[in-house]
Amino acid sequence: MSPRCLWDRGKEVSSEGLAELIRSAGERGVNMAFLIGGPFGHSEAVHQRANASIRLSKMVLNHDVARIVLVEQLYRAWTILKGEPYHH
Repeated sequence: MSPRCLWDRGKEVSSEGLAELIRSAGERGVNMAFLIGGPFGHSEAVHQRANASIRLSKMVLNHDVARIVLVEQLYRAWTILKGEPYHH
């Protein structure tokens, strides 16, 4: 399992970068998990356990909004990997 914290101070990745992370994990047979914190974020223990921290936006997002953005970005990454016309 390769947990990734979604954090407003995490590494900024583009849609193409997220697609690359997913492609790479798939090629290595690694399952990925994206961890969305609650209203107060993640505990230090969660940050230490995560393989990396990424951010969805330079803006701080409510954790409910982050879920929606993450799902859309995962869909977008999938279309990038499949060469679908959604991403242009």
